[in-house]
Amino acid sequence: MAKGEVWKRYTVSFKRHVVAEYEGGASAASLCRKYGIGSVSSVTGWVKEYGREGLRHEIIRIQTVEEADQLREVERERDLLQRAVADLTVRNLLLAGELQVYRETYGEVPAKKNGRSSSSTPTPPERVP
Repeated sequence: MAKGEVWKRYTVSFKRHVVAEYEGGASAASLCRKYGIGSVSSVTGWVKEYGREGLRHEIIRIQTVEEADQLREVERERDLLQRAVADLTVRNLLLAGELQVYRETYGEVPAKKNGRSSSSTPTPPERVP
């Protein structure tokens, strides 16, 4: 051992505690940082020695082919809807900006009871898509 080098020894209960956190989903690197453990290989070695065959608890989805197809279709629809919401949000922001520019240029547009603007108000320029 080199001069000034420190060797750490960990108790079995500490190792089991770290392994339990690992099996609960924590990464080996985060556990090393959290507890000041020297290397990731120490944690993985403890997992092999004290863990439940070194495996984490994972959720396994058992489904029929039809259910898998239905899930893919729902996910595809969700993605399409998310894109549509994003597009509408951008359009809304653009229209709000155009309305603000219009108001700064022409002032507020008084509305009649029938919902049409006053005839004395200048007509806005044509909007080019």
